[in-house]
Amino acid sequence: MTVSAPKINTQKQALRDFPWWIAILAGAGAIFLVYLALNPEAREYYASAFAFVWPGVAVTLQVTFLAYTLALIIGLVVGLLRLSKNPVIFNLATVYVEVMRGLPMLVIVLYAGYVVRPMIRDLTGGALDPSMMAGAVVGLGIGYGAFLSEVFRSGIQSINKGQMEAAKSLGMNYFQAMRLVILPQAIRIILPPLGNDLIALLKDSALVAVLALPDTLQLGRLWISRTFRALEGYNTVAIYYLGMTVMLSVLVSVIERRARQGRQ
Repeated sequence: MTVSAPKINTQKQALRDFPWWIAILAGAGAIFLVYLALNPEAREYYASAFAFVWPGVAVTLQVTFLAYTLALIIGLVVGLLRLSKNPVIFNLATVYVEVMRGLPMLVIVLYAGYVVRPMIRDLTGGALDPSMMAGAVVGLGIGYGAFLSEVFRSGIQSINKGQMEAAKSLGMNYFQAMRLVILPQAIRIILPPLGNDLIALLKDSALVAVLALPDTLQLGRLWISRTFRALEGYNTVAIYYLGMTVMLSVLVSVIERRARQGRQ
């Protein structure tokens, strides 16, 4: 009895699509748990590190999602401005994009935390005193807004120009056509890079440790300074970040799969 070619191809596809990377990570996690079970001293240090660093995970996620929301808003607005036929608007938007993309993210975060915050406080006579959290969110949001603006711009430009002409022929103005016709199609195209930038922002949120925010990395460093156990401390930080990025990767994959099914 022979197996048909379509069935073989289906089996190969299923084998390829199986999330082997999750299985590998699960295996590594099992080995790590066995190591802890066989080493009481290591188990004690890791338990202390995980408990101490855990509150920083909430700060990391808060900074990530707030900064990403701000970056999405900035990216969409600047992306639209980069499509403007007005040379002044286009060049102003281009200056922002090129400057932000040309600066290291660490410099932007430091500038937002230690330059912009005090400047706002001094200019308002203390009436406005942004927190360090606000500085971190604004720094990351403005920095990533430049990258997302290019994602939005390229996604919008990938839509056939006839779509805009057809929308205007139905009586829609530019903004109505963009909101109801162009953007819904562009969003489905740019979902993968948007998801990748969210994961990248999560990892870059570790930069806010330089602002002394009690995020995952900063608490890990504090634990190490108290115990002088760098291996356990940085392993704990790495495991927390890996767990968050894996969960976000799975979430992004699910959203992308549903978006592809919606197009079919």
